[in-house]
Amino acid sequence: MGIKEQTESKMQGAIEHLKNELHSIRTGRANPAMVAGVKINIYGSEMRLQDVASITAPESRQLLISPYDNSTTQSIAKGIEDANLGFMPQTDGHIIRIKIPTMDEAQRKKMIKLCHDYSEQTKIVIRGERQNGNKAVRKQKADGEIGEDIMNKLEKEIQLLTDKYCKIADDLSATKEKEVSTI
Repeated sequence: MGIKEQTESKMQGAIEHLKNELHSIRTGRANPAMVAGVKINIYGSEMRLQDVASITAPESRQLLISPYDNSTTQSIAKGIEDANLGFMPQTDGHIIRIKIPTMDEAQRKKMIKLCHDYSEQTKIVIRGERQNGNKAVRKQKADGEIGEDIMNKLEKEIQLLTDKYCKIADDLSATKEKEVSTI
């Protein structure tokens, strides 16, 4: 795989990470990703909620958590409380219900800022990959593996990739910000 392909692959990885981060940001609607990564102390170790229970959103303002092992229900509820996400789990037999409260304007602004921060962090990673790609291309030129014209062509192509992936990051963030803003 060439330098350009490696650079693009790493930029795509940064975008995938951004998608995961944005998916976990709270909006006005219930979303299983809001709690999927919560750490739960079960069986003497910390595990992610998504690994020990099924998480669904049967209504727009409610999450339903069904533990795979019914004996872990109380531990899961405690773990969600301890995560301090702003909502209280309610145990109903072996099922945990979470009612998602509506967000006020301050919470919405905080979530929008978080979207923007995640986007900026991703663009920093993308620009770092551009820098690494350009260094590798210049090293190939210095070692005599490629000529000046090929080096310039590769640097332009890497810059085009950088522009493309920075725009994708901005677009993903803008879409999530719009989703958060919608009441």
